[in-house]
Amino acid sequence: MKHVILLRHGQSKWNLENRFTGWTDVDLTEKGREEAKEAGGKILKAGLKPEYFFTSFLKRAIHTLEITADILDRSWIPVIKDWHLNERHYGALQGLNKAETAREYGEEQVHIWRRSYDVAPPALTLDDQRYPGNEERYSCLAYDELPLAESLKDTIARVRPCWAEIIEPHIHTYDSVLIVAHGNSLRALAMMLLHLTPDEIMKVEIPTGAPWVFELDDRFSVLKEYYL
Repeated sequence: MKHVILLRHGQSKWNLENRFTGWTDVDLTEKGREEAKEAGGKILKAGLKPEYFFTSFLKRAIHTLEITADILDRSWIPVIKDWHLNERHYGALQGLNKAETAREYGEEQVHIWRRSYDVAPPALTLDDQRYPGNEERYSCLAYDELPLAESLKDTIARVRPCWAEIIEPHIHTYDSVLIVAHGNSLRALAMMLLHLTPDEIMKVEIPTGAPWVFELDDRFSVLKEYYL
């Protein structure tokens, strides 16, 4: 039997401030670090021993993984960092307070941007300092790979090849892997694992710092899924 453990990063500073974060590289709060420690403790207590780690290019996920791995005494485990596992890109909303944005644009419009499956928020412009092409970490990406804004549908399309080409082959080799990423990139993985419809995945909420375990058979069909 195979185990795939999905872990959303601990609380970030912008989670605390109720801001749209997306690809902005915001670090963990002290509560977020404690959540990462607790996640490691839960995985340890469950007797799970991840043999390979995956995470995004964003430090709130990277630092969550580092803390969790330390609790597991498995900091020596190989790690793949992949930008495809980044959070959904919230475009021009990134950095804005969610409540203030609702007052400016209306709660209904902000709800559509946040919760619809295939509607993206307002896009960045190329001269915006938040454009990911300005960052060294994304210098290897082609122009058409750099998002200006993403819907959940766009995020799932981005994550899908990462699962098929990078993560899945490692699950063939290893019995247990841990993927530390973000609410929407993990929803994409859950949609693939559970074969959910767009309507079903829209109802899925993944809490910070809570290990979500999927038990798979040799054909990668989900036998059982549960939170620790």
